[in-house]
Amino acid sequence: MNKELVEELTLLLMYLTSWEENAYVDDENGGIKEVTIKNCWKGYDFDILNELTNKGYLFYSKHSNKSVSLTNKGEELAKKVMTKYIK
Repeated sequence: MNKELVEELTLLLMYLTSWEENAYVDDENGGIKEVTIKNCWKGYDFDILNELTNKGYLFYSKHSNKSVSLTNKGEELAKKVMTKYIK
């Protein structure tokens, strides 16, 4: 099995089935700012999810044990993967 292919396609599926939510995060000045994040369900192989998290493509929310969020880096890669596989 090609591990890189599985990771790419998993990230793509996560991106395609994601939804946007507003979240509040700490900003650089010690305040709080509102941002929009893409969330998706964690219904994928946990080893793949952990690998994508370690590579900086996903992050786990403190407030949900059923969903995970895509980072900006993860969204960018998912869009590149989409152009690679979906024509």
